[in-house]
Amino acid sequence: MGGARPWRRGRQVGPRGWPVSHYGPVPRFRVDRWSLQVFGATATGGKYSWSFDEVTALPRAAITTDLHCASGTTTLRHEFFGVPVSVLLELAPPAPDVTHVMAWAEYGYSANLRLSDFASDRTLMATHNNGEPLTAEHGFPLRLVVPHLYVCKGPKWLRGIEYMTRDRRGFWEERGLHNIADPWTEQRYSYQEDEHP
Repeated sequence: MGGARPWRRGRQVGPRGWPVSHYGPVPRFRVDRWSLQVFGATATGGKYSWSFDEVTALPRAAITTDLHCASGTTTLRHEFFGVPVSVLLELAPPAPDVTHVMAWAEYGYSANLRLSDFASDRTLMATHNNGEPLTAEHGFPLRLVVPHLYVCKGPKWLRGIEYMTRDRRGFWEERGLHNIADPWTEQRYSYQEDEHP
């Protein structure tokens, strides 16, 4: 818990409540058809899969963090509960030459991250927010939370992690958002990428 850096507002504004923002419809959860997959450049060369019940039986942790959206809003003091990414990395280790991951969600939505960002000790695959299960609109059954990056790097409705040996842009990155998306240096758009190597 704790460890969140205090937010300096800059261009961010604090909306009322927790806004719902996503591209496309809210998927319908079917527990019998749902699984979380890890694939790509795994250390074993194999593919890993967990059912919803298996995911919820994994070790859990809580983090408290603010959420920053590249569109300019910040919501404060979320307590997320779920499976630390460190657990996933231990169960399904990446190959030594993996540098990035692609987080895959419903409907083919994707977000690319550097392995170092994904492997942060505060990155969480969340099932709950503020003591309650995530709502469907906010990502139930599983949402990736990467507290130190803009929320576009933490897809709702997470379904898979692909280990990659080279970077590849995700959904919003292909449409002009910054490839790294660090809110502390306001890395919002791809045209800024030359400014922060």
